Amino acid sequence: MRAGGTRSGSSEQRVWVVPESLRGALAERYGPVYSGPEAERRIRALGVFGSAGDRVTELAIRLGNLPLLGLVDFKTQRNEPVDPTVFAPLAARARRRVVNPAGMLTEHLRIAVREMVASGGGLLEVDGEEDLGALALVEALPAGATVIYGIPGAGVSFVGVDAATQEHVKALVAQMEVRRLDLGPEDR
Repeated sequence: MRAGGTRSGSSEQRVWVVPESLRGALAERYGPVYSGPEAERRIRALGVFGSAGDRVTELAIRLGNLPLLGLVDFKTQRNEPVDPTVFAPLAARARRRVVNPAGMLTEHLRIAVREMVASGGGLLEVDGEEDLGALALVEALPAGATVIYGIPGAGVSFVGVDAATQEHVKALVAQMEVRRLDLGPEDR
């Protein structure tokens, strides 16, 4: 067995599916939201942080403060093109790719986030949707770190990682429906 309990070569994995009843709770803001120059100032000032989303990861890189780990899917809510070369500074540390369908949090994504945080970070490319990856970042980052993600039309959400936020994420994940699905190879 590989780390995290997956069988080597097996493509079936556990996935946590967001039930309709949990969508409202996941849409809530769990940290302050800033936009424009204030968001940029706060991103520049961050210590250890992870980012979930193409635009917010791109913004952090452009501002010269690289996240430990950036999760991207090369798509935006507004379907604006994303230049993948902008992520090169993160990919230079390490690059990994996982499958994570919309509305789900896959075991492979959670494992990849934990392993990449532990080994120095980099770029995690998500085939599907990276939105719920913010939960995996809260699970994996150390206390005192921050998770940032974009909220379309509002700005950037800043969630401080501590025991309370990690317990909250654990409770949210526990409310999701667990399934086993064949999503292809573990990562590419």
